[in-house]
Amino acid sequence: MKVKNAFFAIVIASFWLTGCTIGTAGTSNQMEEDDFPPSMKGLIHVQGKEYEMEAGNYKWERKKGSETDVVQTDAASPYQISESYNAIVLEPNTNININIEDNPKVSVYQWNQNGRDEGFTLKNNQLSVPSSKGRYIYEVLAKWPNGEVSYTFVVEVN
Repeated sequence: MKVKNAFFAIVIASFWLTGCTIGTAGTSNQMEEDDFPPSMKGLIHVQGKEYEMEAGNYKWERKKGSETDVVQTDAASPYQISESYNAIVLEPNTNININIEDNPKVSVYQWNQNGRDEGFTLKNNQLSVPSSKGRYIYEVLAKWPNGEVSYTFVVEVN
């Protein structure tokens, strides 16, 4: 009787241990969860140099069966972010190429102390800085089908 009870206890313990470990060893669902929300790098290229834009607010959505996961942040405004961003010193009318992972739809806005100002239309993801000297704060709003990210960079025109 003791041998029979010990055998069943071992079998039940084996099933219990196997059941507890299924699905925890790096399945594709686990990988997807680790990659959410995605981290999309925003870069600008100017005169052969590359600069990373500072990411601010973002919102991402993901469908999981009948549920939807949403992650949204509330970061500082581009004007506030600009206070700690090292301005890129450029000559007047210099072209800047904007490059963001997975080619989102991009809108660009200028900022000042009063908030969002002028919007720009990009041609071939390129922006030309103003001809007037000064410090210019830019917000690049990138939109993908399942999310959006606000990026900031600052230019000092000499």
